Amino acid sequence: MCQACGCSLKAHVDPEGSEQERGQRTVIDVMQNLLAANDRVAVHNREHFDEHGVLAINLMSSPGAGKTALLEATIATLRDRYRIAVIEGDLETDNDAVRIRALGVPALQITTGTACHLDAQLVHRALHDLPLDGLDLLFIENVGNLVCPASFDLGQHRNVTLLSVTEGDDKPEKYPVMFRVSDLVVLSKADLLGVLDDFNPERAAAALRALGRDTPMIQTAARRVLALAPWLNWLEEQLAEERAVVPAELA
Repeated sequence: MCQACGCSLKAHVDPEGSEQERGQRTVIDVMQNLLAANDRVAVHNREHFDEHGVLAINLMSSPGAGKTALLEATIATLRDRYRIAVIEGDLETDNDAVRIRALGVPALQITTGTACHLDAQLVHRALHDLPLDGLDLLFIENVGNLVCPASFDLGQHRNVTLLSVTEGDDKPEKYPVMFRVSDLVVLSKADLLGVLDDFNPERAAAALRALGRDTPMIQTAARRVLALAPWLNWLEEQLAEERAVVPAELA
């Protein structure tokens, strides 16, 4: 479990209260302090992105949902029209960054060790080695995890969560925090729907709507049969929208 976000904290006995009450207070206090410090850095990161007209997207999912494959297909399609960079987050290895660099795109690898998510400070450090001038799109591929990444603002403009059809269609119901913070849900590996009978996109959409947000869900396929049009259209719309609201003094 993660030592950086409080999810591994143990309860401590308190003479003035039960062990359970003391443990709950400890977790709440630590999380509030962590998130407050993180949010301050996230605001600073977002100021950097806005100053350079960069749309920053936090890409989240469980491990193996196809984040890197989607990025590879996206880069191959858009690299002649937009300048793209990627920040990769994993516990170990630079495997994903190597894949992205092979497409001629800057990719910085953050290895978190035992931490189950990226945070704003880690992203801020990476930005020192990333040329934001002239950049259009920055993808931050978070650590594969449907829990902790949802709680940490990185300074991104949009949260995108992948839900692979090889997973259960009840994931939005099981992991509500992740899907509530999502601006878009990408149903990945949709080309496999024809051979899988235990994933129903309508059930997934219903579970998403039950969270009380009108979050759009689109289908993509990035491997055998490319199906990217809805995703690419959404990206272009978000980039145009974000640049239209950048404060005049930063434009």
